[in-house]
Amino acid sequence: MSDEAGREVSRDEARKLIGEGAQLVDVRAEHEWEAGHIAGATHLPLDELAARAGELDKEQPVVLYCRGGTRSTMAAAALADAGYDAAKLSEGIVGWSEADLPLAPDDGYVAESGEAAAVLQARKRAAQT
Repeated sequence: MSDEAGREVSRDEARKLIGEGAQLVDVRAEHEWEAGHIAGATHLPLDELAARAGELDKEQPVVLYCRGGTRSTMAAAALADAGYDAAKLSEGIVGWSEADLPLAPDDGYVAESGEAAAVLQARKRAAQT
């Protein structure tokens, strides 16, 4: 793994990069994305990254995030090894939310990760319909 694969950016640095055209990518699971995500992000779950990496522009930097950093670290390493300028967002969406930065939709929140959380989220959606 190259040194570049371990690159991490702060929230302020990420916002600057995105303002300059960097791609923001959420690698969390579907239920986490639906609960709340950073506005302007593209949803590219970690388990689909290898198959869908071609959807990303290799000419623009990529900032990846997950809940806390584990999945985005793996994603950033894989993309860096494939020739992308990739970095992970320090502290993930948890840190973003704790800094009172906006989530989408307006009532979005940071969901728990994992299968049990997905089941609970599905039940919550079903109860609302």
